[in-house]
Parts: sequence; C-alpha cells; structure tokens
Amino acid sequence: MHLGRALGAASAATALSLSFVAQPAAADSFAVGLVARFAAPTGSGPYRAVTYDPAGMPVGARVAVNELSAPDGGTRFDLSIEGALAQHTYGVHVHREPCGAHPEDSGAHYQDRLDPQQPSTDPVYANPRNEVWLDVTTDGRGDGKSATQVAWRFRPGEAGSLVFHQEATATGPGHAGTAGARLACVSVRFAPVLGAVTRPGPPAPLASAP
Repeated sequence: MHLGRALGAASAATALSLSFVAQPAAADSFAVGLVARFAAPTGSGPYRAVTYDPAGMPVGARVAVNELSAPDGGTRFDLSIEGALAQHTYGVHVHREPCGAHPEDSGAHYQDRLDPQQPSTDPVYANPRNEVWLDVTTDGRGDGKSATQVAWRFRPGEAGSLVFHQEATATGPGHAGTAGARLACVSVRFAPVLGAVTRPGPPAPLASAP
C-alpha cells in the first residue's frame, strides 16, 4: 500500500499515527508499527512526529517505522520515508526518550551495552551492533527505505524515539555515532513495553510503507 493513501487526506500540519504492540503465540514475540507525518512543534509535547528544521525535514513528510522480534532473540527494524529532503542521507538512530519541543529532549542513543562515558563516541559502544542505526538515503522525490537487525532486544521502557540527523553517521574514534544536528523526531513505543500486559494471538499487520 502506498504510504500516501494510508494517511488519506489528513492535514500536513497534523501528526497522524498508527501504532500497536501485538503478541503472537510465542511469549517473547512482538510486532510494533507506526505511520506518521511530521509537524512543527506547538506547546510542550511530547510529540508523535515533529520537525525542528523544516528545511531539512519538511512539514508533512511521512514516515513508517516497524519493529519486529526475530526468531533468534534479536530485533529487526524497517524504516520508510516519503517527501523528505531529496537526494540526502540522514543519520537515523533510536534514542532513549520520546520527542519533545526541543531536539535534545529525546536524550542519548539507546545502547545495549551502556558506555560509561556519555555522550558516547567510542566505536566500541557507538556502533550499529550496540545501537540501532537506520541511516537512509532519499531519491529525487525525497523517498527512501532502510532496515537493520540487532542481536538483542530493548530493555523495557528505555527506548522512546527515532531521531533523524543532518548527515550520515560517523564511525571513527571520538566521532562514532554522531550525525550532526537533530532535524526531526518520531516517538515510538518500542517493545517490550514497561508494564505491558500481552496475550497470545496472531500478530497485527505492520505499518504500511511506500
């Protein structure tokens, strides 16, 4: 399904979302999906999808995020973006807090093994195996897709958003994990959720992507 049709005729100035946590028969399995469009911040937040720099992430750009448990105990992530800055690479990472009125409100990167030195720029900790990196490069229409998988699952309640940065993610010592200014943010209730009660059943369909 085309992401534009999934969002219908909703106003580009209003963030819309579809999100859920589904529990299949296996007790430790889950699927989370979200579809939203970016809006400028108004008030104090938290926000579902917010752009802090409309020149870098336009108001009305659309995003789909999926999180899916992997059979081996890891987690898969899929990202689709539509209507973003054309022919541009965004650094994209999972951060610890939900999106707020200010870019820094989303906190630091989520790390499976926490770097004792924060902010973390040591490639031993700031790398795509210990964090969730979903860097995405758009085409001439501003559309793009990316995916990644890690060998672990989030600690409940410690991952709250997906942040789009100005440039591709650096990997060298002293700069690892950095990607420039925070342009936009999507709040995601990543699984497993702190205090969530789940029941066996078939997984819900994941969020539609272009």
